[in-house]
Amino acid sequence: MNLSRPILLASNSPRRKELLASLGLSFDVRVKEVNEDFPEHMRREEVAEYLASHKAEAYAADLQDEVLITADTIVCLRERILNKPADAAEAFEMLRSLSGTSHEVITGVCLLTQEGKTVFHDVTKVYFKELTDEEINYYILHYKPFDKAGAYGIQEWIGMIGIEKIEGSYFNVVGLPVQKLYTHLLALCS
Repeated sequence: MNLSRPILLASNSPRRKELLASLGLSFDVRVKEVNEDFPEHMRREEVAEYLASHKAEAYAADLQDEVLITADTIVCLRERILNKPADAAEAFEMLRSLSGTSHEVITGVCLLTQEGKTVFHDVTKVYFKELTDEEINYYILHYKPFDKAGAYGIQEWIGMIGIEKIEGSYFNVVGLPVQKLYTHLLALCS
């Protein structure tokens, strides 16, 4: 797919790179360290959009004719936001809390150009079966999910054996709501 403007992806996530490439897009990757703190009073959807937008601001002065894509995925169990686990104990606690229940995965996306900014999000509901301690420990030991919000990747072993169903976009849970992104990119670059 050829768009009229160059695409920049501001993410180190191999999953986001793979999803964007699967859309048939050519893009370059640029990464800067950005603080991922957010105001405590925000609603969950606002947090995902705020973080995506905040990341984009770090690149604003460098943009030429490109479309910059930033994204942030959060995992929400009721009102609690599960970030990336610091260690195996925290990963175990997160997966134990997700076991046998449903949660929401929200990805915020920001498309930034010199002309302006488009920010949107997508929500997917994920249902986990009751996981055993052995399954959780096996997953943590073999997959080391410390770079993933909620301590899991749906595309990995734990997703295959543990997720009973989802409501919404699978790709959103992987880290990028590609259908919505595609629609917004077409609007910006056609």
